[in-house]
This record gives sequence, C-alpha cells and structure tokens, in this order.
Amino acid sequence: AASDVYKRQTYYMSIENNNKFKKLANARVNKAIKLIKLIGNLSNKSHYSYSKKQSKQIIDALQQEINFVKNKFNSPAGGREVKDFEID
Repeated sequence: AASDVYKRQTYYMSIENNNKFKKLANARVNKAIKLIKLIGNLSNKSHYSYSKKQSKQIIDALQQEINFVKNKFNSPAGGREVKDFEID
C-alpha cells in the first residue's frame, strides 16, 4: 500500500520532470537555432568584412559547443571549463 503510493508519486514526478524538460528544450533549442541563423547572417560579404581565420574561429567555437552538449547528454556528469568566445 505505502509502496504503491510511493511508486505513483515517483511516476507522476517523472512525467512532470519530462514535461518540464520538453518545455525548456523546445524553447532553448529554438532560441539557439534563431541565434545561429543570426550568426550565419554575418557571412554576408556585402555587409561585413572578415578573414577566413575569423570565420573558422566562429565555426570551430560553435562546433566545439555542440560537441560539449553531445558529451553531456551521453555522460551528464561531465563538466568543463566555461570560457566566453572572443574573436581575434
């Protein structure tokens, strides 16, 4: 009886946590995609001037962050040093 109540509570907490995850994931991934598209706009040579090295820095920084995210989902305990991006 008591263990059944605990199992039900755990089940509903799991559903609630997944709903929270989905809500936040949808919002954050859509926001990230929008911002990545804005970064892509920087490639317009008629509005901006940049070197191959600078464009590579941007792409490498984004790819590195994607790799960190992949690793965190594969091993959630994995941490890393947080360092802000700065172009040369």
